[in-house]
Amino acid sequence: MKHFMIALALATTPGMALATGPAAVYDMTQELSSKLATEALSVCHGMNRQGVVAVVDRGGNLVSLMRDDNVGPHNTQAAWRKAFTALSTKTPTKEFTRKAQSSPDTVNLNTVNELLLLGGGVPIKYRGQWIGAIGMAGTGGAESDDRCGTEAINKVIGESEQQK
Repeated sequence: MKHFMIALALATTPGMALATGPAAVYDMTQELSSKLATEALSVCHGMNRQGVVAVVDRGGNLVSLMRDDNVGPHNTQAAWRKAFTALSTKTPTKEFTRKAQSSPDTVNLNTVNELLLLGGGVPIKYRGQWIGAIGMAGTGGAESDDRCGTEAINKVIGESEQQK
């Protein structure tokens, strides 16, 4: 009877029986984060904007930070917090902010210390895995912050790799 129960358990949970080896995990590398940050600022410069870009890894750790001259110092912290928020919620901060403000149950999310409910943070997905996020600040508003980060991700990683 004991062997029957073990066999039954294995037969009804195929995912557990097959998950015997290590998982393939993709990470945000220094090289990738530098490319993303450089491209994001390049996109902003093409729009005649300056700003700050922060790239975090899957754990929310800062990997790259770049800023243009004469950008307000508060934007450095804002860029990191936008990236952290996008990673934590797996949602672009522009969208997350709208959702949070639309419901009395979520409007107080702005009181969570590290979250920043402003557009400009975009999570980064690679081959079905969340590997980090990019945050932009100081470019003149949430729309341009969001555009610089999104376009950089699409150019460096490619939309097809994000969809997989």
